[in-house]
Amino acid sequence: RFLCKCIDPPQTHLITTMNKNIRSTMALQLITLSLFQGQGAVAFSVHAASGNVLQSAMHMSAAAANGEADSSTFTVGVIGDLHMDPRKMEDYAIGREHWLSIFGAAKAEHSPENLALVSLGDLGESKSVRPAETKELFAGTTGCHELASEFLGSFDGVPYELVGGNHDLEGIDEFTTDEANLEMFLRVHNKPAPNFIRQIADKTLLVGMTSTVFRSAIYTSHEVTIDQEQINWFEKVLQDHSSADGWKVFVFTHAPPNGSGLRVLQENHVVNGCCWLNHSNEKQCRKFIELVREHRCIKAWFSGHFHLGQDYQDSITFPTIDPADGPYPNRGSCVFVQTSVMRAGTSRDGRQQSRMIKGNQNGFDICTVDHAKDGAVRVDATITYSDCNHEVGIYAHEDEERQGDAFFKVYAPSPGDENLIRYEDDMFFEQIVTQETKAWWYMACGRVLGMLNGSLIEYDKSTLAPLGLVVGADELIGKKISVIDSGLGDECEIMYEEGMEGAECGSFDGREQALLLIDDANDTVVVVQPNEDGSYWRKIVRNKMVRMQEVRRERAAKEFAKQGKGEEEEGIKVISSWGPYTSTSGTAKRTGVSGLTSVAQV
Repeated sequence: RFLCKCIDPPQTHLITTMNKNIRSTMALQLITLSLFQGQGAVAFSVHAASGNVLQSAMHMSAAAANGEADSSTFTVGVIGDLHMDPRKMEDYAIGREHWLSIFGAAKAEHSPENLALVSLGDLGESKSVRPAETKELFAGTTGCHELASEFLGSFDGVPYELVGGNHDLEGIDEFTTDEANLEMFLRVHNKPAPNFIRQIADKTLLVGMTSTVFRSAIYTSHEVTIDQEQINWFEKVLQDHSSADGWKVFVFTHAPPNGSGLRVLQENHVVNGCCWLNHSNEKQCRKFIELVREHRCIKAWFSGHFHLGQDYQDSITFPTIDPADGPYPNRGSCVFVQTSVMRAGTSRDGRQQSRMIKGNQNGFDICTVDHAKDGAVRVDATITYSDCNHEVGIYAHEDEERQGDAFFKVYAPSPGDENLIRYEDDMFFEQIVTQETKAWWYMACGRVLGMLNGSLIEYDKSTLAPLGLVVGADELIGKKISVIDSGLGDECEIMYEEGMEGAECGSFDGREQALLLIDDANDTVVVVQPNEDGSYWRKIVRNKMVRMQEVRRERAAKEFAKQGKGEEEEGIKVISSWGPYTSTSGTAKRTGVSGLTSVAQV
C-alpha cells in the first residue's frame, strides 16, 4: 500500500506515485493506492494482467459488474507509425491477430459501438518498394493508402479513424501539389475532412488532426503541420465540450505538442526542427499546450512519430509530477502518451508495440499491446477521475531498459536544476565545452539556451522543450561561451557607415546581449546572432522539394564541368551557396561565404 498526500490545488491536479518494484509479468499483480484528499480517502486498484483480456477493477461500474450494458465503457486501439511495405507484411498480419483477440473480448464486455481503432499516420515506407522497376517512393502514393485502408478496415468490423503524418503526403512522383495528394488521402480512407471527431461513449470524444503540408513546407517537409483551419476547429470543439459539462476528450496527432514532456531524439527530430506539432511556427507551436492548459476536458493526447517503445516511463507523462522530481509542469489535466510501431524494421529501439485505452465514467487505463510477446497486454498507467477537472494517476511499471537504450534518453532542463547558470550582468562559462558539458541559462530577452552533447540548443521559454540546434558540436567543442551586455551606454553613437546612418538609440527597446563563442587557441570570437524573429535555433533543413531541386542543379553543374575535362571527374569540385547574410553591412557588396566560397575568416 502506497500513501500519497494531495498538494492543494491549483498547483497540483494529479498525484503520481511510482512503484519501483512492479514489473510486467505473466502473473496478475494487484497494487492498491490510497489517496487522502481532505478528510476522506479514495482507494483504487491497478492490475497488470497477462493475455489479451484485461479489465481493471477500478473501471468496473455497478452496471458492468451486474452484466448490464454500460454506455460509458469503451475500448480504443491505438496504432503507431505503420510504414507499410507490401514486401514485408508478416508483422502486420501478426499484429492484426493480436488486435482481433482484444476486440473480440471487448465486444463481450460492452457495446460494439463503443469500440474503435485509431491510426496515428505515416502509413507507408518512405522508399521504393519496387526498386528493380522504379525509384518512386511508396509513402503517400495511391497504392500506399489503398494498402493501408485495406489493412485498417480488416479488424472484424471495428471502425478506424486516421490522422495523417509527415510521410502521408509524400507521393511526390504521383501528385504535384499537397492539395491533390490530400484529396486522394481523404477519398481512399473515406474521410470527409483531415480532422475527425467520434463520440466513443457517454460524454467521451475521440478527436484527431492531420498534417496537411509537405511540398509547401517553409522548412523541413517532415515537420508535422496542422493548418490553421483545423486548429480553429479544435479550439471550438473544446469550447463546446467543457469539463464543467462532464466531457472527456482524447486527442490524436502524429507528433506530440510542445510541452508534452515525452522522450525525443536530439540527433534527429530536435536538430531538424520536427519534434513538435507546427514546430517552426512559434505561435502555433505553443498554441496546443495553451489549449491543454485552458481546457481540462482534454484527458489524454496520443502521438507517434518518434518510433520509440513504450517501456520507458517518459513514454507517458502526467499533468504534474512529484515535487521532489521538479516543479509543476502545467499540462492541464492531460496525460501525454507516446505510441510505438508494429513492424520490427521500423523500430528505433527494437520494440514492437501498440497502445490500448480502456475506460468508463470512473477513469481509464493506458495499456501496451506487445506484438513481440504474442500480443501480451500490460497496464502502463491508470487514471481515475476525482471530479471534472482533477484526476489521480499512477504508473503501473518502472522503466524496462535494454542495452543501448541510454542513447534515446535526452536531458531536458527544469527550473532550478543543478545545471542552470544564474547571472546578473554578464555570463562567463570558463570551462571549455566538451561532449559531456551540461549547462543552460536564460537570455535577457527570455530565450533559453543550453549545452548538451557538445551542441548549443534552444529550449522553449514556457515549457523548456527542446526547439532546435543553434551551434553544432563541430563548431562548439573546444571553445568557451560567454553572454555579455551589448546594449547602449549613457550616450547614443551616431553612425555614419553607408547603409547604417543615424542614431543607434532610435531602435533600442530594452537590454541587449551578445552570445559569444571564444576560441583562446586561435584568438577568435564568434558572435552568434539571433534570427530575425528573436529566436536562436537554426532552421537549417528546408523543404524536401527545394532540396531535390538543389541536388539536380549541383548534378547539372558537375555534368557541365565534365564537358571541358572529358570524362575525368578528378579535380571537379561543385559547391552551393545560399546566403542569406554574410556580414553586418547595410550595403550588398559581397556574396562569398567565409570558408566555403571565399577565404575563411577564422
